[in-house]
Amino acid sequence: MTHHVRIAIAGLGFGAEFIPIYQAHPDVELMAVCQRTDAALNKLADQFGIPGRYTSYDAMLQDPEIDAVHINTPIPDHAEHTISALRAGKHVACTVPMATTLDECRAIVDAVRESGKKYMMMETVVYSREFLHVRDLAENGTIGRIQFLRGAHFQEMAGWPGYWEGLPPMHYATHAVSPVLSLAGSLAQSVVCIGSGRISPDLADRYGSPFAVESALLTLSESPVGAEIARSLFETAHEYVESFTVFGDRATFEWEQTQESGHVLHVGEVPKNIEIPDFAHRLPAEIAPFTTRGVYDDEHEHLSFVQGGGHGGSHPHLAHEFVRSIVEDRAPAIDEVTAANWTSVGICAHESAMSEGSRVQIPDYSATG
Repeated sequence: MTHHVRIAIAGLGFGAEFIPIYQAHPDVELMAVCQRTDAALNKLADQFGIPGRYTSYDAMLQDPEIDAVHINTPIPDHAEHTISALRAGKHVACTVPMATTLDECRAIVDAVRESGKKYMMMETVVYSREFLHVRDLAENGTIGRIQFLRGAHFQEMAGWPGYWEGLPPMHYATHAVSPVLSLAGSLAQSVVCIGSGRISPDLADRYGSPFAVESALLTLSESPVGAEIARSLFETAHEYVESFTVFGDRATFEWEQTQESGHVLHVGEVPKNIEIPDFAHRLPAEIAPFTTRGVYDDEHEHLSFVQGGGHGGSHPHLAHEFVRSIVEDRAPAIDEVTAANWTSVGICAHESAMSEGSRVQIPDYSATG
């Protein structure tokens, strides 16, 4: 009989979206949820019939029945919560980004190796239906030889929790970084970034970051392909978009320029709109429906889900990959080295922007430890 992976979820804002997915997954037993506020915790746990309930993250980690923790807590807590879970002998899935400093990234990589447990960063874009389709186009030869890659993420964060206010744009860049590096099949090696525009002083003073937009050029490890990343968080008028474009010698995929205008495939010099299929058929039947529905809808909203259009149906794919990495005792697709590289691109890009565009090398986390 297969041992079920016994999972707990920490953070029930965006994290609530994963509750029914784990409850339906054939390899999972959802053991517990953790939320600081008692009333909110019990309301959600009652709704889904979850037995384990914790307002203390540390107390939850002491539960010997829990095999793995899915972390959806605020960004400043990701590193601390990840490291403490690994040291408590738990596998870890963590929402993006991995951490906020290079030292934290190194510490997590070391903690994964010391613990022997699995770590996966739950980056949504590389499991979106758009990405899965374009990856197929690259693998079947439709795109041809990749010549250039571009990623962009424009999102107005006014009204989000206080720690977002004035956050350097590139410190939350993985939605733009991950698809280009994944399609290139490479990690980032170095970055040059310029900061552009200015945000209001009350926002800029929070992190000492004045820029409205940060735009970076990446060199990739052992690859002739270059990549461009653009990111904004405040005071830049644009529809919400997480997008990527891949230029090939046979065809180029271009993300739609406005919502519902349609993605475009340029075959040679001829552009045409294309339909993006769903990829639920790649999932166990029990969780396949969650590519098109979840907890959040018009009545029950969460900004990360509603603004992100449901994150391209990525959530059940992410959960399944994490669970199967544990069951099969293998590295997950977005392991600690990959996650550290993708996260560090943004950290190093901001460092470059603050030093007038000087080139910054991305640390080699494969050699850490």
